[in-house]
Amino acid sequence: MDKFSYINIREYLIQDNPNGIGEADLQEAISDFSCPRNPDVEHFLKNNAIEFTKKNQSVTYLVLSNEDGMLVGYFTIALKPITVNANKMSNTVKRKLERISKLDEAAGTYTAAAFLIAQLGKNFTNRLNERISGEELLDVAWTVVKELQYAAGGMVSFLEADRKEKLLEFYRKNGFREFDVKIVEDSEGNPHELVQLLRLM
Repeated sequence: MDKFSYINIREYLIQDNPNGIGEADLQEAISDFSCPRNPDVEHFLKNNAIEFTKKNQSVTYLVLSNEDGMLVGYFTIALKPITVNANKMSNTVKRKLERISKLDEAAGTYTAAAFLIAQLGKNFTNRLNERISGEELLDVAWTVVKELQYAAGGMVSFLEADRKEKLLEFYRKNGFREFDVKIVEDSEGNPHELVQLLRLM
């Protein structure tokens, strides 16, 4: 955290903010964000992040360089229910899930509230992506998840990723494990598969 800071975009949306920042400033801050490797990440920040935050569906955080305040990335966190197949989990994970979830014995699944890291993306504008690694960006997001856990409890965090082995291996190395898949539509309405991965705190 010596190299980066993060700001909850609610700070821009507070009426009569004493710091003199507002929604127009936020729109300007994100206008140059570019993520050609994942257009959905760019689309969400520019088209959905503000409205989703206003409606309390999720909250987006901007990650800034402490060197010059440049926007190097962002992430979005939401509170969502998660259903985990007990048969795919180790006994240690099952015991932890039992503390904070509801077991459906017939289906063999645990259901619990969890922190979803819904978006995670670096800013490729002017090669700003080179100033923060994927692991550093995930570490910043994880810091916020742990702060939320400290304030409200809970034990489970999860995310969803495209089925790309390099990407999945990155999340495995950072403590996440696969537990299910889901089919979603991208911003153009095309269906594709996402792998769901969880990490216990």
